[in-house]
Amino acid sequence: MDNLIIKTLAENEQIPYELLLSADPSLEAINMYLPNSTIYLAHIHNEVIAEYVLYPLSDDDIEIKNIAVLESYQGQGIGKLLLKDATRRAIDSGYKSLLIGTSNASIGQLYLYQQQGFELSGIKMNFFIDNYTEPIYENGIQCRHMIMLTKVL
Repeated sequence: MDNLIIKTLAENEQIPYELLLSADPSLEAINMYLPNSTIYLAHIHNEVIAEYVLYPLSDDDIEIKNIAVLESYQGQGIGKLLLKDATRRAIDSGYKSLLIGTSNASIGQLYLYQQQGFELSGIKMNFFIDNYTEPIYENGIQCRHMIMLTKVL
């Protein structure tokens, strides 16, 4: 996408909660990690169409805590562009690994992340059962476990 621009959320810009909530339905969880994170917004013709959030875990490790593309723009390779941008920014900042987590039911995301060089690195058992009050379903499967993936930079 030639006209896609990815840049840091400006101080005067509103936090794109609708997009953030499309990837993580817990406003409480989002508000816990946002203060220590950097939000990156993807724009096409000044319209925000996607976002990702980077959260430093240590001097060596950084995590993509949230990544989302507006439904009308999904399937066009924007998620792949966001992952490449996050990887470049993590490398430029001196991190050694980039982590991302997704649900056991997130079949498309698991495929995309591995296609982009992420390797399965752990499972947080019952993460969605223990941390969300309502059951979450994706692809007809209940989200139970957080599958962690890591990309060595």
